[in-house]
Amino acid sequence: MVILLFFVWGIKMVHLTNISKQHGSQILFKKASLQILAGARIGLVGANGTGKTTIFHLITGEEEADEGQISYSKKTKIGYFSQNVGEMSGRSALSEVMSGAKDVAMLGRAMKEMEAAMAEPMDDSTMGLLLEKYGEAAQEFETRGGYDLETRAQTVLTGLGIGPVDYTRPVESFSGGWKMRIALATILTISPTVLLLDEPTNHLDMESIIWLENWLVNDFKGALLMTCHDHDFMNRVVSQTIEVAGQKVTTYGGNYDFYIKEREIRMTNLLASHRRQKEKLAKEEDFIARFKARVSHAAQVQSRIKKLEKIERIELPEYQRNIKFEFSDTPRSGDDVVFFDHLVKTWETQDMDPKTVFSDISGLINRQDKIAVVGINGAGKSTFLKVLAQKTDPTQGICRIGASVNMGYFSQHAMDVLYPDRTVFDTVQDALPLKGIGVIRNLCAAFLFSGDDVDKKIKLLSGGEKSRLVLATLLGQPLNFLILDEPTNHLDIQSREILLAALKKFTGTLVLVSHDRHFLRCLVNRVFEIDQGKMTPYEGDYEYYLSKTGRDHRAI
Repeated sequence: MVILLFFVWGIKMVHLTNISKQHGSQILFKKASLQILAGARIGLVGANGTGKTTIFHLITGEEEADEGQISYSKKTKIGYFSQNVGEMSGRSALSEVMSGAKDVAMLGRAMKEMEAAMAEPMDDSTMGLLLEKYGEAAQEFETRGGYDLETRAQTVLTGLGIGPVDYTRPVESFSGGWKMRIALATILTISPTVLLLDEPTNHLDMESIIWLENWLVNDFKGALLMTCHDHDFMNRVVSQTIEVAGQKVTTYGGNYDFYIKEREIRMTNLLASHRRQKEKLAKEEDFIARFKARVSHAAQVQSRIKKLEKIERIELPEYQRNIKFEFSDTPRSGDDVVFFDHLVKTWETQDMDPKTVFSDISGLINRQDKIAVVGINGAGKSTFLKVLAQKTDPTQGICRIGASVNMGYFSQHAMDVLYPDRTVFDTVQDALPLKGIGVIRNLCAAFLFSGDDVDKKIKLLSGGEKSRLVLATLLGQPLNFLILDEPTNHLDIQSREILLAALKKFTGTLVLVSHDRHFLRCLVNRVFEIDQGKMTPYEGDYEYYLSKTGRDHRAI
């Protein structure tokens, strides 16, 4: 992972003024400006490819603006967490996190050297200068959190799901997702005055997301600029939203929900102004066309031509279209979709003792249930879904699929079986061989593959695009039972909203795992919680589950 710590010293503020930036033939910004004030909580939004990550890189100095100025107030310390995973090795998890605060550690060593020097004989003048220097260092060391650095690192690691038993584990023994947590913990522990977070909730489970949310709101005192695809997280953490679109940067004075509403209001007003201007311009142009050949009207025509040249044209931004997806008729299944009784699942491994994931769980999934399966990472949620989808057999017990059930299963591994040299269109057509070209193109467009995008080869797609493609091939089929394991991973907010709208209209049965609380809150009517190998059903929606378990008090 590339974690860049960029240090500039002073008041906590960053200004980007009249920035222009171009990547090849693509113009990202023209005369764009934004500022990060002390204590700001800013969400950065916009479609993929509009320049959100470039803004991070401009602030940290990884990229330079073509035009414009970037200025920092004094004593600004910037910490940047990105999604690029680099090498981690040679340290324990705790040591890796503490290594991010090298400058604080160096200050601590310098203080010890001064303490040793003060124990030696010296004249009063030299001692006075050394004491003054030591006092300044001690004050900065305390301000920078040097005295509680290790405690802070442990607190952050634990909050992100890496407990005391794993503090001393070598970082190279962690998987990629857990290394991301260690990298995030490293940035949070240094307590920068300006914190840049690029998708911090990726790879976090619900417990860790809620912990991070609370930490950012209650404990972090610096300024924050972040991108995030988690609707609820954005709403609870940010108080200002900056949209990157149409080569511009636009600031909105509220959270994500406020931004959506305010953007619609601004767009409505802009459309009205654009229409009025267009009508006015048309009248002026009609007058010029009618009278430009008449000598008697020459002065008036010239006057109106000059007037038109001075008018600043209102340009409409190119917002992404709101595309709706409609399911084909969902065939009816029997009322009992899945019956499971005394299920036990034990994984056998060569290197370790057998691990029982869950035991003695029983229940019934009814037609048109929309069920969230919840629990901490490693509780067995994905394994339970695999048993339901008949991708693995239970070690003991019965799992019986009901009558007339047509099942579809989505997991992150589904993206691994896509053929790299096939195109988007080919892949959807392979899944729906009886559908016409128009239907396939409409389905592709519903999942944001329009125009030339349908001819893109799979090997050129991003993780989010692959995820959308697999979902499109799945939801385009006449299924009445969907099993979805983390379908929102890799999807941006717009893609999540498209999927959410589609699943709300789905008249079949749904079982899913997701860490997106907004998604679950809007969708499910039952909750299965897996905890310590046991399953507890909650016969109500996600809010009902939160209230019954007392977990709602942790979500701000």
